[in-house]
Amino acid sequence: MDETYIKVKGVWYYLYRAVDKMGQTIDFLLTKHRDERAAKRFLTKAIRRHGVPEKITIDGSAANEAAIKSYNEEHGTHIVIRQVNYLNNIIEQDHRGGKRVTRPMLGFKSFHTAHCTLVGIELMHMLRKGQMNDGSGQDRTAAEQFYALTA
Repeated sequence: MDETYIKVKGVWYYLYRAVDKMGQTIDFLLTKHRDERAAKRFLTKAIRRHGVPEKITIDGSAANEAAIKSYNEEHGTHIVIRQVNYLNNIIEQDHRGGKRVTRPMLGFKSFHTAHCTLVGIELMHMLRKGQMNDGSGQDRTAAEQFYALTA
């Protein structure tokens, strides 16, 4: 679980992202604030979709740590928090794909546009990683997977 920055109307917003240890995208959330409330909202969203993890590796953000501890207290879970730099490299490297696409854009004009664009970027990364496999057993290219989704 980590965050990166996206510029919207000249203001920096936070893109929270989570990937598993295999580099598969779990979830993402664009938010204006980088605080415990935003981190907890993202954590709850990711857990609702993918279940409660045993361990979470985070950067040095106190907000992320506080959100996980708060979630543990409220739900009686025992999520282990790891703050090890080299273990966080998986998500740091995964941020590069989104940054590569958004950096030349020089920011977004509205939050809605930023959100829609980021959904598309994340979808394409998931297709490229093979996460949207339809179960047919066929190895499809990202374009073929995309066309199958639109059909």
